[in-house]
Amino acid sequence: MARALRHPGDPDALEVRIAPMRRRHLRGVLRIEQQVYPRPWTFSLFLGEIGQRHTRVYVVARVGSDVVGYAGLFKAADDGHITTVAVDPAWQRHGIATRMLLVLARAAAERSCRNLTLEVRMSNSGAQALYQRFGFVPAGVRKGYYPETGEDALVMWANDIDAPTYAERLARLEADVPGRTVIEGGWV
Repeated sequence: MARALRHPGDPDALEVRIAPMRRRHLRGVLRIEQQVYPRPWTFSLFLGEIGQRHTRVYVVARVGSDVVGYAGLFKAADDGHITTVAVDPAWQRHGIATRMLLVLARAAAERSCRNLTLEVRMSNSGAQALYQRFGFVPAGVRKGYYPETGEDALVMWANDIDAPTYAERLARLEADVPGRTVIEGGWV
């Protein structure tokens, strides 16, 4: 049974640690995965993804010792593909996804990506709004992309993430996140 996580009442008191996803985090990752997705990824799928460090970047967000979110990036040529972003429902709307996306966008730029792309459910207007803050714009639709529901996916792209103007965008987004973010691992 998943334990109930608690967050501070004061957003400025929140400290979130972003670290590379490791095998030891997968129990917490899978707990969230099973809560937020109708067709959750498996332990072995995550293990395979985090084992490909040359082309993948997966992070977890922790508050204390609890995993409260995770996100992933796949690098192909000079494009980065955001593969997953998930936040524990109890921690949504606390800037967790924003913090993880900041780390992934910077990691993509440092790995010579020029663009970022992702797919998002057509019905997920909250996620679409978040991605738009990161400069993602709609570029197409993948019909029936989500097989468990048949829902379409909106394809979004953020271009020129290697430009100084994009770094400035990220700095503005970061300045708006309440509380403190600690980046662990020295790898980004």
